[in-house]
Amino acid sequence: MDNQKLINFLNQLLSNYFVMYVKLHRYHWFIQGKHFYQLHDVFEDMYKTIESDLDEIAERVLMIDGKPLATMIKYIKESTLEEATADDKEDEIVRQLISDYKQIISEIKNEGIPEASERKDEPTVDLLVTLQGKLEKHIWMLHAYLAYE
Repeated sequence: MDNQKLINFLNQLLSNYFVMYVKLHRYHWFIQGKHFYQLHDVFEDMYKTIESDLDEIAERVLMIDGKPLATMIKYIKESTLEEATADDKEDEIVRQLISDYKQIISEIKNEGIPEASERKDEPTVDLLVTLQGKLEKHIWMLHAYLAYE
């Protein structure tokens, strides 16, 4: 069974998660505004979740006979997300995170799950569905934050 396409997808997902990990740290460190305390804590919770999920994704790549990417150069090259480069305002940061999370969900639903399903790789499907659920929860919470703006 050739898993290369699925391995490539999981490495792209891993790369996106590393970009999000760094982006969330940046937002955690540089957030300013009237919601500093709340968002500072929220971004920390988010990057801790991403950190845990990084390990799950990398280990899954190993379990299906692949090699997870493990350098920043490769993460940047393979990621479909952009790094944070500006010191955005609170609502801009939240909107960017919603956009990034939606992009990852779309890739999981349209590429990852179908590929894993085609290979009858239920553990990978399960992992992707679990990640999708976590990301959807973050989107829900971030939308709730914007409702108060």
